[in-house]
Order: sequence, then C-alpha cells, then structure tokens
Amino acid sequence: MPPATWVSFSAVMGYLVGSIPFALVLARRWGAGDLRLVGSGNVGAANVARASGLKSGLVVALLDISKGIVSVLLAERLFGGANAAAAAGVAAVVGHVYPVWLGFRGGKGVATACGAFVILAPIAAGAALASFVVCVWATRYVSLGSVVASLMVPVLAWSSDEPLPVFTAGISCAALIIFRHRENLRRMLTGTERRFGRVER
Repeated sequence: MPPATWVSFSAVMGYLVGSIPFALVLARRWGAGDLRLVGSGNVGAANVARASGLKSGLVVALLDISKGIVSVLLAERLFGGANAAAAAGVAAVVGHVYPVWLGFRGGKGVATACGAFVILAPIAAGAALASFVVCVWATRYVSLGSVVASLMVPVLAWSSDEPLPVFTAGISCAALIIFRHRENLRRMLTGTERRFGRVER
C-alpha cells in the first residue's frame, strides 16, 4: 500500500474518532440538555463544566484527550511512520471541532490536541501543558491558556528535533485552535471574557 494511502486512512480514522461527541451525549445524560443551547454553546469540556459541574467537565476533558491519544496510537500501530501518526492527530482535532454528526459544530480542539501530542511529541506536550496551567493560574483565562499552550507546541516540537510532520501538525492544530478562540480573544480585549472560577451574578 502506498504511503499516501496510509496517511489518508489515518486521517479518516482520526477524524471519525475525534468526532465522537462525548460532551453532548454525557451532558444530556447528566440532565444539562442540549449543550449547544447551554452556556457558550460550545460542545466541549469547559461548557460541560459550566452546565454540569467541574467533575463532569473533567470527565469529558479526559475522554476528549483520549480521542487524540487513540487516534495517534492506532495510526502508529496500523501504519507506522510520523506522517500517518501526525495526520491522525490533526484529523482527530478537526473531527472534534467539526464533527459531521453535529452539523460540523463541535468544540475547540484543545483537549483532543493535547492527547494527540502526548504521543506525537511528549516533551512539547508536557511543557505546553505546564504553560497552560501557569497562564490560567496567573490570568484566570482558560482561553488564553489554551492559545498560549497551542502556540508552544510547534515551537517546542521544533526545538526538540521532532520529525517535520509532527512540527507541521503542531502548526496546523495551533492555527485551528486560535481560530476557534477568536471570539474569546476579542472579549479579552474588551474585558468581557469570563474568568475561570469567577461567580457570575
């Protein structure tokens, strides 16, 4: 089978795994209703936390992380090579953000990208996660921490000599995550972005 076919199969598989809507399904099961009509309307862990509580949000975050991990591991086991693994990781993030089952309206891809790069570039992922925690702790903006961490991944992947496909995947995921956070960034500039842990009155 030609390498390009392996990459294509990896991308399709990653997209399908990434598009599993854990947040929507579990939020309904926990009594929050249709997550797309609740809070920010985002189909992701942060909105689940707002709708159903922090523990529920954490469960969904772990499941979304697992989508990235499973996609990359399957590509590595079935096809091997950095190209197939990187394609699966990016496709999983795209699947989470634009799931076909939900009319291409999903989450923002941060947790799924985290899972993908835990396998693709563990050093970069670990350092990016640390930057996320520090940024959120300092500013209380989860969205800002997400953007900073996503930007850190390709820089750290390059500096730690990861394969070119992994570096390219880092740039692709960072671009998508920043695009999905564009409204959050605008709200931060106007001072209207919600801070983590702040009680709204």
